[in-house]
Amino acid sequence: MKISTHKIAILFASLALLGASVSNSFAARYQEGVDYERVTPPQPTTAAPGQVEVVALFWYGCPHCYRLEPYVNRWLKKKPANVKFVLMPGVFRPEWEIGARAYYTAEILGVVDKVHEPMFEAIHEQKRRMDTEAEIMALFKQHGVAEKDFKRVFRSFAVETKLRRARDMGYRYGARGVPTIIVNGKYRTGIQEAGGSARVFQVVDYLVQQESK
Repeated sequence: MKISTHKIAILFASLALLGASVSNSFAARYQEGVDYERVTPPQPTTAAPGQVEVVALFWYGCPHCYRLEPYVNRWLKKKPANVKFVLMPGVFRPEWEIGARAYYTAEILGVVDKVHEPMFEAIHEQKRRMDTEAEIMALFKQHGVAEKDFKRVFRSFAVETKLRRARDMGYRYGARGVPTIIVNGKYRTGIQEAGGSARVFQVVDYLVQQESK
């Protein structure tokens, strides 16, 4: 059976239109000023060439951050290969600093995987305050960190440097609270903008796709 050149041309034109329609439909689902906002001016990232940086601003005492954690973890298992994911504690209030200090202590000691979730659980499930160095050190010790190592790092110059950068970048991103997700230093979204926790990483995936083009 022969198919005319004219029919083949029509077929390819139809497929092209379908692809454009799907692409436009995808884009129409996520609108600037509704589902996400532009960071002005764009901020530098720590991503290598070809990578897209996704920064998650959080605070351990934030119930919305805690409820978003399962979505973060699910997304991390299937995130695009070119994404560099960065956790960054928000330091928008003086009382948030100690939690940020705990996170960066864990990062320097290489134990984020051991203590990050337990910090959230201690506050939101066990109703512990976790707002003193002693309480935080006790949790770290429960997860295998030696007291001398904790004390060596918790108030170190390295942690102070990371705190200053987190405080500065939070304001540079234009974040007004947590959780806030920043994509490639250019776009800002969160639970309110995206329309719920379940939709946050759908918006993130869309923005990553735009930055990967």
